[in-house]
Amino acid sequence: MNDEARWAAIQGRDASFDGQFVYAVRTTGVYCKPSCASRRALRKNVSFFGSAADAERGGFRACQRCKPNVHRKPLINTVVHELARAIDATPHEPVRLESLAKKAGYSPFHLQRAFKSIIGSTPKQYQNAGRVRALKQELHAKASVTEAIYHAGFGSGSRVYEQSEAQLGMTPSEYRSGAKNLTISYARGTTPLGTILIGATDRGICFLQFAESEAELLDELQRQFPAAMLRVMPPGSREQFDEWMQALSSHLRGLQPNLDLPLDLRGTAFQLLVWRYLQQLPYGEVKSYSQIAADLGNPRAARAIASACARNRIALAIPCHRVVRGTGALGGYRWGLERKQALLDIERTHKKALASTR
Repeated sequence: MNDEARWAAIQGRDASFDGQFVYAVRTTGVYCKPSCASRRALRKNVSFFGSAADAERGGFRACQRCKPNVHRKPLINTVVHELARAIDATPHEPVRLESLAKKAGYSPFHLQRAFKSIIGSTPKQYQNAGRVRALKQELHAKASVTEAIYHAGFGSGSRVYEQSEAQLGMTPSEYRSGAKNLTISYARGTTPLGTILIGATDRGICFLQFAESEAELLDELQRQFPAAMLRVMPPGSREQFDEWMQALSSHLRGLQPNLDLPLDLRGTAFQLLVWRYLQQLPYGEVKSYSQIAADLGNPRAARAIASACARNRIALAIPCHRVVRGTGALGGYRWGLERKQALLDIERTHKKALASTR
Protein backbone atom coordinates (compact mmCIF):
# COMPACT_ATOMS: atom_id res chain seq x y z
CA MET A 1 0.00 0.00 0.00
CA ASN A 2 1.43 3.38 -1.00
CA ASP A 3 0.78 6.77 0.60
CA GLU A 4 -1.71 7.70 -2.10
CA ALA A 5 -3.83 4.66 -1.25
CA ARG A 6 -3.54 5.40 2.48
CA TRP A 7 -4.69 8.97 1.94
CA ALA A 8 -7.64 7.77 -0.14
CA ALA A 9 -8.63 5.43 2.71
CA ILE A 10 -8.53 8.34 5.16
CA GLN A 11 -10.58 10.55 2.84
CA GLY A 12 -13.20 7.82 2.62
CA ARG A 13 -12.98 6.94 6.33
CA ASP A 14 -12.66 3.33 5.19
CA ALA A 15 -12.87 1.08 8.28
CA SER A 16 -11.53 -1.90 6.31
CA PHE A 17 -8.05 -0.31 6.59
CA ASP A 18 -8.20 0.00 10.38
CA GLY A 19 -5.37 -2.02 11.86
CA GLN A 20 -3.27 -1.78 8.69
CA PHE A 21 -1.87 1.65 9.45
CA VAL A 22 -2.47 4.85 11.46
CA TYR A 23 -1.99 8.46 10.44
CA ALA A 24 -0.61 11.32 12.51
CA VAL A 25 -1.27 15.04 12.21
CA ARG A 26 1.75 17.21 12.92
CA THR A 27 -0.26 20.31 13.82
CA THR A 28 -2.18 18.53 16.61
CA GLY A 29 0.32 15.88 17.67
CA VAL A 30 -2.43 13.23 17.48
CA TYR A 31 -2.59 9.97 15.53
CA CYS A 32 -5.82 8.26 14.36
CA LYS A 33 -7.29 5.26 12.61
CA PRO A 34 -8.20 5.64 8.91
CA SER A 35 -11.91 5.54 9.81
CA CYS A 36 -11.72 8.29 12.45
CA ALA A 37 -14.69 10.65 12.22
CA SER A 38 -12.73 13.69 13.35
CA ARG A 39 -12.21 16.68 11.08
CA ARG A 40 -9.90 15.84 8.17
CA ALA A 41 -6.43 17.31 8.29
CA LEU A 42 -4.57 18.81 5.37
CA ARG A 43 -2.53 16.29 3.42
CA LYS A 44 0.70 18.24 3.95
CA ASN A 45 0.35 17.83 7.74
CA VAL A 46 -0.24 14.04 7.67
CA SER A 47 2.30 11.27 8.22
CA PHE A 48 1.67 7.51 8.08
CA PHE A 49 2.81 4.83 10.51
CA GLY A 50 2.50 1.06 10.38
CA SER A 51 1.22 0.77 13.96
CA ALA A 52 0.17 2.74 17.03
CA ALA A 53 3.49 1.90 18.67
CA ASP A 54 5.40 3.41 15.75
CA ALA A 55 3.34 6.60 15.95
CA GLU A 56 3.95 6.90 19.70
CA ARG A 57 7.67 6.40 19.22
CA GLY A 58 7.45 9.31 16.78
CA GLY A 59 6.11 11.51 19.56
CA PHE A 60 2.38 11.42 18.78
CA ARG A 61 -0.45 10.64 21.20
CA ALA A 62 -3.58 8.55 20.56
CA CYS A 63 -6.83 10.21 19.44
CA GLN A 64 -9.42 10.06 22.21
CA ARG A 65 -12.22 9.80 19.70
CA CYS A 66 -11.23 6.74 17.64
CA LYS A 67 -8.80 5.24 20.21
CA PRO A 68 -6.37 3.72 17.68
CA ASN A 69 -4.25 2.19 20.45
CA VAL A 70 -7.11 0.11 21.89
CA HIS A 71 -7.08 -3.46 20.60
CA ARG A 72 -10.48 -4.72 19.53
CA LYS A 73 -11.45 -8.26 18.75
CA PRO A 74 -11.76 -8.92 15.03
CA LEU A 75 -15.33 -9.16 13.78
CA ILE A 76 -16.71 -12.65 14.21
CA ASN A 77 -17.49 -12.81 10.47
CA THR A 78 -13.79 -12.26 9.74
CA VAL A 79 -12.75 -14.97 12.20
CA VAL A 80 -15.26 -17.45 10.73
CA HIS A 81 -13.96 -17.00 7.19
CA GLU A 82 -10.37 -17.20 8.42
CA LEU A 83 -11.23 -20.57 9.95
CA ALA A 84 -12.93 -21.70 6.71
CA ARG A 85 -9.82 -20.76 4.71
CA ALA A 86 -7.62 -22.64 7.17
CA ILE A 87 -9.81 -25.74 6.78
CA ASP A 88 -9.65 -25.49 2.99
CA ALA A 89 -5.87 -25.09 3.04
CA THR A 90 -5.20 -28.06 5.35
CA PRO A 91 -7.89 -30.74 4.73
CA HIS A 92 -5.74 -33.43 6.36
CA GLU A 93 -5.39 -31.51 9.63
CA PRO A 94 -7.96 -31.60 12.47
CA VAL A 95 -10.04 -28.44 12.87
CA ARG A 96 -8.15 -25.96 15.11
CA LEU A 97 -11.23 -24.37 16.61
CA GLU A 98 -9.88 -23.80 20.13
CA SER A 99 -6.60 -22.19 19.08
CA LEU A 100 -8.21 -19.80 16.60
CA ALA A 101 -10.97 -18.86 19.07
CA LYS A 102 -8.39 -18.11 21.78
CA LYS A 103 -6.28 -16.04 19.40
CA ALA A 104 -9.32 -14.00 18.27
CA GLY A 105 -10.69 -13.52 21.78
CA TYR A 106 -13.84 -15.59 21.39
CA SER A 107 -14.92 -18.76 23.14
CA PRO A 108 -14.87 -21.99 21.08
CA PHE A 109 -18.62 -22.34 21.65
CA HIS A 110 -19.31 -18.84 20.28
CA LEU A 111 -17.06 -19.41 17.27
CA GLN A 112 -18.69 -22.78 16.53
CA ARG A 113 -22.18 -21.29 16.72
CA ALA A 114 -21.20 -18.32 14.55
CA PHE A 115 -19.57 -20.62 11.98
CA LYS A 116 -22.76 -22.65 11.64
CA SER A 117 -24.88 -19.50 11.37
CA ILE A 118 -22.69 -17.85 8.71
CA ILE A 119 -21.46 -20.86 6.70
CA GLY A 120 -24.47 -23.13 7.22
CA SER A 121 -22.65 -26.05 8.83
CA THR A 122 -20.30 -26.77 11.70
CA PRO A 123 -16.54 -26.56 11.05
CA LYS A 124 -16.34 -30.36 11.08
CA GLN A 125 -19.22 -30.69 8.61
CA TYR A 126 -17.60 -28.05 6.40
CA GLN A 127 -14.32 -29.97 6.41
CA ASN A 128 -16.10 -33.25 5.61
CA ALA A 129 -17.95 -31.60 2.72
CA GLY A 130 -14.65 -30.40 1.29
CA ARG A 131 -13.12 -33.83 1.70
CA VAL A 132 -16.09 -35.47 -0.02
CA ARG A 133 -15.78 -33.00 -2.90
CA ALA A 134 -12.11 -33.95 -3.22
CA LEU A 135 -13.00 -37.64 -2.92
CA LYS A 136 -15.40 -37.40 -5.85
CA GLN A 137 -12.67 -35.84 -7.99
CA GLU A 138 -10.17 -38.48 -6.91
CA LEU A 139 -12.59 -41.34 -7.60
CA HIS A 140 -12.89 -40.14 -11.18
CA ALA A 141 -9.11 -39.89 -11.57
CA LYS A 142 -7.60 -42.71 -9.48
CA ALA A 143 -7.56 -46.41 -10.20
CA SER A 144 -7.72 -47.31 -6.51
CA VAL A 145 -10.55 -46.40 -4.14
CA THR A 146 -8.13 -46.62 -1.22
CA GLU A 147 -5.73 -44.18 -2.87
CA ALA A 148 -8.59 -41.76 -3.56
CA ILE A 149 -9.72 -41.91 0.07
CA TYR A 150 -6.31 -40.94 1.44
CA HIS A 151 -5.64 -38.27 -1.19
CA ALA A 152 -8.95 -36.63 -0.26
CA GLY A 153 -7.79 -36.16 3.34
CA PHE A 154 -9.58 -38.98 5.15
CA GLY A 155 -7.40 -40.64 7.77
CA SER A 156 -8.74 -44.15 7.28
CA GLY A 157 -10.99 -46.22 5.09
CA SER A 158 -13.51 -46.74 7.87
CA ARG A 159 -13.76 -43.00 8.47
CA VAL A 160 -14.70 -42.21 4.90
CA TYR A 161 -17.51 -44.79 4.98
CA GLU A 162 -18.79 -43.33 8.26
CA GLN A 163 -18.63 -39.66 7.29
CA SER A 164 -18.89 -39.39 3.52
CA GLU A 165 -21.56 -41.94 2.67
CA ALA A 166 -24.42 -39.64 3.61
CA GLN A 167 -23.05 -36.94 1.28
CA LEU A 168 -22.05 -39.22 -1.57
CA GLY A 169 -25.39 -40.97 -1.15
CA MET A 170 -23.56 -44.26 -1.55
CA THR A 171 -20.26 -45.94 -0.77
CA PRO A 172 -17.19 -44.78 -2.76
CA SER A 173 -17.23 -47.98 -4.81
CA GLU A 174 -20.90 -47.50 -5.66
CA TYR A 175 -20.20 -43.90 -6.65
CA ARG A 176 -17.50 -45.00 -9.08
CA SER A 177 -19.84 -47.53 -10.68
CA GLY A 178 -22.58 -44.94 -11.22
CA ALA A 179 -24.81 -46.36 -8.46
CA LYS A 180 -25.63 -49.46 -10.49
CA ASN A 181 -26.51 -51.37 -7.33
CA LEU A 182 -28.76 -48.66 -5.90
CA THR A 183 -32.43 -49.61 -5.46
CA ILE A 184 -35.09 -46.90 -5.24
CA SER A 185 -38.63 -47.75 -4.18
CA TYR A 186 -41.36 -45.35 -5.26
CA ALA A 187 -45.02 -44.65 -4.61
CA ARG A 188 -47.52 -42.08 -5.89
CA GLY A 189 -49.63 -39.75 -3.79
CA THR A 190 -52.16 -36.95 -4.28
CA THR A 191 -51.97 -33.48 -2.72
CA PRO A 192 -53.88 -30.20 -3.21
CA LEU A 193 -50.97 -29.09 -5.41
CA GLY A 194 -51.11 -32.12 -7.69
CA THR A 195 -49.71 -35.62 -8.03
CA ILE A 196 -46.44 -36.37 -6.28
CA LEU A 197 -44.03 -39.26 -6.47
CA ILE A 198 -41.82 -40.22 -3.55
CA GLY A 199 -38.68 -42.23 -4.21
CA ALA A 200 -36.67 -43.65 -1.32
CA THR A 201 -33.55 -45.69 -0.68
CA ASP A 202 -32.87 -47.55 2.54
CA ARG A 203 -31.39 -44.28 3.88
CA GLY A 204 -34.37 -42.02 3.23
CA ILE A 205 -36.25 -39.98 0.63
CA CYS A 206 -34.12 -39.10 -2.40
CA PHE A 207 -36.93 -37.92 -4.72
CA LEU A 208 -40.12 -35.98 -3.94
CA GLN A 209 -41.58 -34.10 -6.89
CA PHE A 210 -44.80 -32.77 -8.43
CA ALA A 211 -46.12 -33.37 -11.95
CA GLU A 212 -49.36 -33.76 -13.84
CA SER A 213 -49.18 -37.55 -14.11
CA GLU A 214 -47.45 -40.57 -12.60
CA ALA A 215 -45.91 -41.45 -15.97
CA GLU A 216 -44.25 -38.05 -16.17
CA LEU A 217 -42.89 -38.46 -12.65
CA LEU A 218 -41.54 -41.95 -13.37
CA ASP A 219 -39.73 -40.62 -16.45
CA GLU A 220 -38.15 -37.91 -14.32
CA LEU A 221 -37.12 -40.39 -11.62
CA GLN A 222 -35.47 -42.61 -14.24
CA ARG A 223 -33.74 -39.60 -15.83
CA GLN A 224 -32.26 -38.43 -12.54
CA PHE A 225 -31.16 -41.91 -11.43
CA PRO A 226 -30.41 -43.65 -14.74
CA ALA A 227 -28.24 -46.42 -13.27
CA ALA A 228 -30.48 -47.23 -10.30
CA MET A 229 -32.95 -50.10 -10.06
CA LEU A 230 -36.50 -48.72 -9.68
CA ARG A 231 -39.33 -50.70 -8.12
CA VAL A 232 -42.81 -50.06 -6.80
CA MET A 233 -42.72 -49.57 -3.04
CA PRO A 234 -43.25 -53.03 -1.52
CA PRO A 235 -46.25 -53.71 0.76
CA GLY A 236 -44.01 -53.86 3.80
CA SER A 237 -43.02 -50.24 3.29
CA ARG A 238 -46.48 -48.83 2.63
CA GLU A 239 -47.02 -47.94 6.26
CA GLN A 240 -43.91 -45.76 6.16
CA PHE A 241 -45.10 -44.15 2.93
CA ASP A 242 -48.51 -43.43 4.46
CA GLU A 243 -46.80 -41.70 7.41
CA TRP A 244 -44.82 -39.51 5.00
CA MET A 245 -47.99 -38.63 3.09
CA GLN A 246 -49.77 -37.74 6.34
CA ALA A 247 -46.87 -35.47 7.29
CA LEU A 248 -46.99 -33.79 3.86
CA SER A 249 -50.75 -33.32 4.11
CA SER A 250 -50.45 -31.74 7.56
CA HIS A 251 -47.62 -29.52 6.33
CA LEU A 252 -49.62 -28.28 3.34
CA ARG A 253 -52.55 -27.44 5.65
CA GLY A 254 -50.28 -25.44 7.95
CA LEU A 255 -50.64 -27.91 10.80
CA GLN A 256 -47.03 -29.10 10.74
CA PRO A 257 -44.67 -26.19 9.92
CA ASN A 258 -41.51 -28.25 10.46
CA LEU A 259 -41.45 -31.06 7.94
CA ASP A 260 -39.15 -33.63 9.50
CA LEU A 261 -38.62 -36.45 7.00
CA PRO A 262 -35.63 -38.78 6.61
CA LEU A 263 -33.68 -37.60 3.57
CA ASP A 264 -31.02 -39.18 1.40
CA LEU A 265 -29.39 -36.09 -0.11
CA ARG A 266 -27.27 -36.54 -3.22
CA GLY A 267 -25.33 -33.66 -4.69
CA THR A 268 -22.09 -31.74 -4.79
CA ALA A 269 -20.57 -30.32 -1.61
CA PHE A 270 -21.84 -26.85 -2.54
CA GLN A 271 -25.35 -28.10 -3.34
CA LEU A 272 -25.48 -29.93 0.00
CA LEU A 273 -24.38 -26.74 1.76
CA VAL A 274 -27.17 -24.75 0.10
CA TRP A 275 -29.83 -27.43 0.70
CA ARG A 276 -28.96 -27.71 4.38
CA TYR A 277 -29.17 -23.93 4.65
CA LEU A 278 -32.63 -24.00 3.03
CA GLN A 279 -33.79 -26.57 5.59
CA GLN A 280 -33.05 -23.98 8.28
CA LEU A 281 -35.16 -21.21 6.69
CA PRO A 282 -38.06 -20.43 9.05
CA TYR A 283 -41.57 -21.39 8.01
CA GLY A 284 -43.34 -18.51 6.26
CA GLU A 285 -40.19 -16.48 5.59
CA VAL A 286 -38.30 -15.88 2.36
CA LYS A 287 -34.76 -14.89 1.42
CA SER A 288 -33.21 -13.75 -1.83
CA TYR A 289 -30.48 -15.57 -3.71
CA SER A 290 -28.04 -12.78 -2.91
CA GLN A 291 -28.92 -12.83 0.80
CA ILE A 292 -28.23 -16.56 0.98
CA ALA A 293 -24.97 -16.11 -0.91
CA ALA A 294 -23.91 -13.47 1.63
CA ASP A 295 -24.96 -15.67 4.55
CA LEU A 296 -22.84 -18.50 3.16
CA GLY A 297 -19.85 -16.19 2.93
CA ASN A 298 -19.73 -15.91 -0.86
CA PRO A 299 -21.62 -12.77 -1.99
CA ARG A 300 -20.88 -13.48 -5.67
CA ALA A 301 -22.51 -16.93 -5.60
CA ALA A 302 -26.13 -15.84 -6.18
CA ARG A 303 -26.27 -17.64 -9.53
CA ALA A 304 -24.78 -20.78 -8.01
CA ILE A 305 -27.43 -20.60 -5.27
CA ALA A 306 -30.14 -20.42 -7.94
CA SER A 307 -28.57 -23.38 -9.74
CA ALA A 308 -28.53 -25.44 -6.52
CA CYS A 309 -32.21 -24.63 -5.99
CA ALA A 310 -33.02 -25.68 -9.56
CA ARG A 311 -31.33 -29.04 -8.97
CA ASN A 312 -33.21 -29.79 -5.77
CA ARG A 313 -34.88 -33.20 -6.12
CA ILE A 314 -36.85 -33.08 -2.87
CA ALA A 315 -39.67 -30.55 -2.88
CA LEU A 316 -41.09 -29.17 0.40
CA ALA A 317 -38.57 -30.96 2.64
CA ILE A 318 -35.86 -28.78 1.08
CA PRO A 319 -37.94 -25.59 0.83
CA CYS A 320 -36.42 -23.90 -2.20
CA HIS A 321 -39.81 -22.23 -2.71
CA ARG A 322 -38.75 -19.83 0.09
CA VAL A 323 -36.04 -18.34 -2.13
CA VAL A 324 -37.02 -15.30 -4.22
CA ARG A 325 -35.33 -12.59 -6.22
CA GLY A 326 -33.91 -9.50 -4.56
CA THR A 327 -36.79 -7.45 -5.98
CA GLY A 328 -39.30 -9.65 -4.20
CA ALA A 329 -40.38 -11.35 -7.44
CA LEU A 330 -40.89 -15.10 -7.24
CA GLY A 331 -37.96 -16.07 -9.44
CA GLY A 332 -37.89 -19.65 -10.68
CA TYR A 333 -39.37 -22.88 -9.38
CA ARG A 334 -38.91 -26.18 -11.15
CA TRP A 335 -42.45 -27.32 -10.29
CA GLY A 336 -44.17 -24.18 -11.55
CA LEU A 337 -44.64 -20.64 -10.25
CA GLU A 338 -48.29 -21.29 -9.42
CA ARG A 339 -47.25 -23.97 -6.93
CA LYS A 340 -44.54 -21.71 -5.52
CA GLN A 341 -47.01 -18.88 -4.96
CA ALA A 342 -49.52 -21.30 -3.42
CA LEU A 343 -46.92 -22.66 -1.00
CA LEU A 344 -45.85 -19.18 0.09
CA ASP A 345 -49.48 -18.11 0.54
CA ILE A 346 -50.20 -21.19 2.68
CA GLU A 347 -47.19 -20.54 4.88
CA ARG A 348 -47.84 -16.82 5.33
CA THR A 349 -51.52 -17.39 6.14
CA HIS A 350 -50.85 -20.03 8.77
CA LYS A 351 -47.90 -18.14 10.22
CA LYS A 352 -50.13 -15.10 10.81
CA ALA A 353 -52.83 -17.32 12.32
CA LEU A 354 -50.30 -18.93 14.64
CA ALA A 355 -48.93 -15.53 15.69
CA SER A 356 -52.42 -14.22 16.49
CA THR A 357 -53.06 -17.07 18.93
CA ARG A 358 -49.98 -16.33 21.01
